Amino acid sequence: MSLPSLTDTSQQIRAGAVSPVDLVNECLGKIPAHSNLNAFITVLADQALAAARDAEREIKAGRRLGVLHGIPIGIKDFYDTAGIRTTAAFKAFANRVPAKDAVAVAQLKRASAILVGKTNMHELGMGTTSLVSYFGPVKNPLNADYIAGGSSGGSAAAVAAGMCFATLDTDAVGSCRLPAACCSVVGFKGTYGLISTQGILEGEKADPAIVALAHAAITTRSVRDTALVLRAFVKLEAPKPGNPRIGVVTNFKATKPLRSAFEAAIERFGKLAEVTAPFDNPGFDIRNIESDRRTIAGKLFKDVDLLVLPTTTDTTPTVTAATGNPLALSAENTMFANYYGLPAISIPMGRDPNGMPLGLQIVGRPGEDAAVLGLARWYQETG
Repeated sequence: MSLPSLTDTSQQIRAGAVSPVDLVNECLGKIPAHSNLNAFITVLADQALAAARDAEREIKAGRRLGVLHGIPIGIKDFYDTAGIRTTAAFKAFANRVPAKDAVAVAQLKRASAILVGKTNMHELGMGTTSLVSYFGPVKNPLNADYIAGGSSGGSAAAVAAGMCFATLDTDAVGSCRLPAACCSVVGFKGTYGLISTQGILEGEKADPAIVALAHAAITTRSVRDTALVLRAFVKLEAPKPGNPRIGVVTNFKATKPLRSAFEAAIERFGKLAEVTAPFDNPGFDIRNIESDRRTIAGKLFKDVDLLVLPTTTDTTPTVTAATGNPLALSAENTMFANYYGLPAISIPMGRDPNGMPLGLQIVGRPGEDAAVLGLARWYQETG
């Protein structure tokens, strides 16, 4: 059974057909029902229900405060939340309680979204499996024998299982897009700096390379929902008129099952230009990152507007196969978009021979987030 969309639910709340209290109760009920997934570190049941009652009163009184008013949202446990522990799934931070909200969290609160909890993740964001966490491993909601991906694994699992409608995440090497591919949801990171990352473990020592690569990100169940959540943070310009020129990346890494699924998926785009992506970028060597970001549009997007390629290099590994290897899910197809600060999204692209989902990645020029979302929505809604 398909889960309700954020967009449709928002409209139903506005019309008085859906109660925010009932909605929050439904999401909160799914968290213990799917406790084997271990998607949340901290559940804010009392706070969320109080906020839902407030939202219901305001909406009945005609004071609707935006499209996210009354919508249950999760926050990756990287983002500081005032008075609520923020741990990054790390033992030394298990009792760390910040005094101030991260900027993006404050923006969601101003949009009247309801925070239902802090999602589990790979410890300190330093892995792609979400099996390494002080609060226990995250499992895949489609089949708990498989990983959920990382580092935003708890977020992808929570959204896919209906524990919330969207999550605020991070993506430094593919940390939102990889779990989205594994869990059959949508993972979007904007152009570098589009959404503020201020207040991610504020005051703690951070690797300058991670800071330079980390993007704020959003996980939802549809591209349309992603665009709606994004409105809480920024006002996007409309895509340029006309059909975008689409290029297929030819030098991506992929196993045979993944390559076959990708080739079948891109038939819908028609004839595509062939493009070589800069996978050999310096990665964590950020000495030239600013100049590289300034020149990438003229190089990579000289003859095309958008790129398509698989999100992952292989099918989703099992928990057994990934245990002991925090980077068991490769970020080779995603990290270049972080280094160059490019908007990128992963959307569902069918299933592998094991019945597990695969992800199609769309990447655009810096600043052309709307174009990425536009093509992704077309693909998702016309399939």
